[in-house]
Amino acid sequence: MLRTTLVAGALAAALLAPTAAPTAAVPTAAAQDGTGGAIPVLTDAKGRALTLRGWNVEDKAHRGEQALSAITEKHFRDMRAKGFNFARLLVFWDDLEPRPGQYSQDYLRRIERILDWAEKYDVKVLIDAHQDVFGPAFGHRGIPEWATRTDGLPFERNPDDWFSEYFQPAVQRAFTHLYEDADLRRAQARMWRVLAERFAGHPAVIGYDPVNEPMGELREGEDLPTAARRIEREQLTPMYNRLADAIRSADRDAWVFVEPTPIVGEGVPTGLGRIDDPKVVYAPHFYNTGMEAGADYDPAAGWIESYEQAVTQYPKEYKVPVVVGEWGPLNNSLPNMNRFYREAMVSLGRYSSGWAGYVWCYGGGYCAVNGDGTFRTNKELTAEPYAEAVAGTVRASSYDAAAGVYRLEYDAAGPRGSRVTELSLPPGAWQVATRGRAIVLRPAQGKALVLATPGTRVTVTVAATDRG
Repeated sequence: MLRTTLVAGALAAALLAPTAAPTAAVPTAAAQDGTGGAIPVLTDAKGRALTLRGWNVEDKAHRGEQALSAITEKHFRDMRAKGFNFARLLVFWDDLEPRPGQYSQDYLRRIERILDWAEKYDVKVLIDAHQDVFGPAFGHRGIPEWATRTDGLPFERNPDDWFSEYFQPAVQRAFTHLYEDADLRRAQARMWRVLAERFAGHPAVIGYDPVNEPMGELREGEDLPTAARRIEREQLTPMYNRLADAIRSADRDAWVFVEPTPIVGEGVPTGLGRIDDPKVVYAPHFYNTGMEAGADYDPAAGWIESYEQAVTQYPKEYKVPVVVGEWGPLNNSLPNMNRFYREAMVSLGRYSSGWAGYVWCYGGGYCAVNGDGTFRTNKELTAEPYAEAVAGTVRASSYDAAAGVYRLEYDAAGPRGSRVTELSLPPGAWQVATRGRAIVLRPAQGKALVLATPGTRVTVTVAATDRG
């Protein structure tokens, strides 16, 4: 029988009784990838299956004493108020280490202040060492100029198509030196040790993303997919293993998020190999070349389907969770974009443990919200009810956007596991009901807790009550 709020007092007392801690933080559920295979889910220290949904948070414009000043407490307060629990925070190596071996303590304090805001609003943070077109030597942000080696090869700016600058000879050669030069390898590893030593144990930090959208150098006669798979196999895989070791020397608990090249967005499976670390997350980006150039979504092209097929191969083979680190088109108001957001959300829900949209800011372009904090056209479709943490094994989870109904079915953890499943509810009126030996608590706006008897099957239904 469906019911809301509390059931009998005896059941409530049993559910709230203290239990022993779980023996290990191991995956307790598996997400179906749409092809019948199981992909592990992200988990927390209590062994609960996590879902991360949120946005990138950035300040690319300011440096030095003004670095990160565009990111404020308001970002995290507003994200959480709309139901989001995740932020991918962009930090820049060129700000952290402006001269070799000299790390900016002021920059570390600024990062820590942002993490404290995230903790205040219960937002988990992925620290992303970001680069665009390598870094300042080419007019962008990322790897410091002192770590940029071009062998004198040419470079020309192309402001109308900045991504094409990745294919300039000087930029490509700079990536090769970063991957291959022993001193640059050591410098990159030291930079990550500094970050991990400073932020290990911070309650907001869920993980580290060693490098944003890594690229590399094409060989003569090599097409782009072939080059991408080679770069991923021969250069990115050993780099991620080195950096994971550097991070683990300071932080044993956080997840390490590894990215393929951006070519995965064209439906090209990655060439990445095994990362020898127990807590690895596969973190591809979800962008389409045409849509990035301003084109509308073409449902007949099958892009979402081909991307999903490509992106699920690595996590199935290596048994790691998936969190999509960036996604979202530039022009979100074109005629087919409503359909795109709906279909993308369903697809992401099939195989991933979450995502970070690009980007939480107040204005135009890629911004999630307008200056007044309201969602920009179609981006409200990213705000759905979801289970932030499930204390057990997920059997099924889905949201019917047309009906405004979210359903979660799970087998509650045993007596040594957590009993608390956490639901996030976006703004609006929502009724939460359960079937099975469970109770629902509503401790705060936008939050619901489900407490279940150990080992039982539970069905949760969240329905919008303010429609029509």
